[in-house]
Amino acid sequence: MRIQKLSSQLINQIAAGEVIERPASVVKECLENSLDAGATKIDIEIEQGGVKLIKIRDNGCGIPKADLALALQRHATSKISTLEDLEQVATMGFRGEALPSIASVSQLRLSSNTADQEHGWTVAGTHESLSGEEPAAHPPGTTVEVRELFFNVPARRKFLRTEKTEFQHLEQVVRRIALSRPEVAISLTHNQRVIFTAKTAQSRAEIEQRVAAVCGNSFIEQCLFIEHAAAGLKLNGWIALPTFSRSQADMQYFFVNRRMVRDKVLSHAVRQGYQDVLFHGRYPAYVLYLELDPRLVDVNAHPAKHEVRFRESRLVHDFLFRSLQSALSETRAGSTATPVLEADIPATNMGGSISAQNYRAQQGHLGFSIKEQTAAYESLLAGAKADRNAVVEASETEIPPLGYALAQLKSIYILAENAAGLVLVDMHAAHERITYEKLKASYSQRSVQTQPLLLPITITVSQREADIAESSADEFMQYGFEVQRIGPEQLRLRQIPALLHDADAEQLLRDLLADFLKHGQSTRLKEAGDEVLATMACHASVRANRRLTLVEMNALLREMEQTERSGQCNHGRPTWSQLTLEQLDKLFKRGQ
Repeated sequence: MRIQKLSSQLINQIAAGEVIERPASVVKECLENSLDAGATKIDIEIEQGGVKLIKIRDNGCGIPKADLALALQRHATSKISTLEDLEQVATMGFRGEALPSIASVSQLRLSSNTADQEHGWTVAGTHESLSGEEPAAHPPGTTVEVRELFFNVPARRKFLRTEKTEFQHLEQVVRRIALSRPEVAISLTHNQRVIFTAKTAQSRAEIEQRVAAVCGNSFIEQCLFIEHAAAGLKLNGWIALPTFSRSQADMQYFFVNRRMVRDKVLSHAVRQGYQDVLFHGRYPAYVLYLELDPRLVDVNAHPAKHEVRFRESRLVHDFLFRSLQSALSETRAGSTATPVLEADIPATNMGGSISAQNYRAQQGHLGFSIKEQTAAYESLLAGAKADRNAVVEASETEIPPLGYALAQLKSIYILAENAAGLVLVDMHAAHERITYEKLKASYSQRSVQTQPLLLPITITVSQREADIAESSADEFMQYGFEVQRIGPEQLRLRQIPALLHDADAEQLLRDLLADFLKHGQSTRLKEAGDEVLATMACHASVRANRRLTLVEMNALLREMEQTERSGQCNHGRPTWSQLTLEQLDKLFKRGQ
């Protein structure tokens, strides 16, 4: 075939393949146009999952009559005009592809009116087959009506899922955009039935109601509000307590400059922020908003604008990680929302066994004596003078958050009374967190002890990995790894951290290199070290079936109130739970 210029219709259909994947994509593009037009109210009407009809009406600034036909021209936009505008995009859309791409694979009608026009105008079709501007009775704002999506591209229509599935994707888009703009009222109707409504929200309480409408009341009850700013970055939003985790990543909403995105750097930073507190195989839930200078983020990295690129990705990663880690570290027992454990979290075996020889070997490599290890428990008893009579003598304002111990149940749980009612504490999980945090603090204050390898390990890697290892040799050395480049694609490992003497050194180094290639940094060494410390904390903590005195139980409660992340153990299990008097009254049907 000879080289030929493609027709405009075919060009638009190709572009539609990049931008318009399914009905949800149409809704996303049109809603973003409405937001850019300054709309404060948007009504969405859907039929048959969006395949038969998508109708979106807003009360934005509208499109003048002279620009209606131009709006259906490819690469025609009112949002940028120069390269400088592109480098600091502050609007949701800017490519000028959405409407012509939609029109090329559907039957589209565009109606609009502005405040200075006597009446509205409407056009239908594409720039190749426009019906011409016709008068229309339309209030200020714009209505986009899309019928028979992919009617002229049967192969694309064949790949659409069922009506229910397509609408689920569409509804998720609407809910995400509702979270991104709480000041905008949004309603969604499917087959003449109202599915979702969100009123205008301005105050924090009203915004939390909208978040609850999307994520559920249990999320709001089990979350922390976070607000932090530094280095030109601002983060705010809600993060769920570790005990409110999910079996899949279905409740993760992240917005950059109010644009909903899916970004690997951001996801990795959030996972790192939840390390040490999340149950294995679980996913955190959050609604977060990051604001930064538009010049520092490239929103033109993906045709559908799902992904972004940060100019200083490491700065953004560290800022997000430290903000979340700081917020979660303050989740001391009794100081946050009462933890609620989801029923689908599998049970974990907290018993385990460790030989005395291995335990002492780990202590030796850490540089801790047995006396130092057991001090974590002995410190609980020092100065503990609280007794059962303190509950009667103290007023409600004087009662500590976790109250005072009443008894021990089956030598496993501590029952305590506080101002709200009854507190139940898993004594092993609670003491495990306390011991773990003390071990981490002690280890971080010492210089990393290293262990030379009797026989250095030669590892074959890619040239790119070898370059990274050579350029980051000093950083590896800070963590106890001595890595030497001995060839274009060969490394020699001579020294490792003593704490990780039993680890697979070669695999750990390969994982480190992979992290550096992907993220520019790695926390794998810290995670591996924390895993060893967590194991030691588990076996150094007070065990189940051990009888404690009231003095010992109250000492444990006071330590929980002072220890970071004491709301859950190292494995992500909750350490305590609250039963209020109202809950107890309801349980026994008092007052009914």
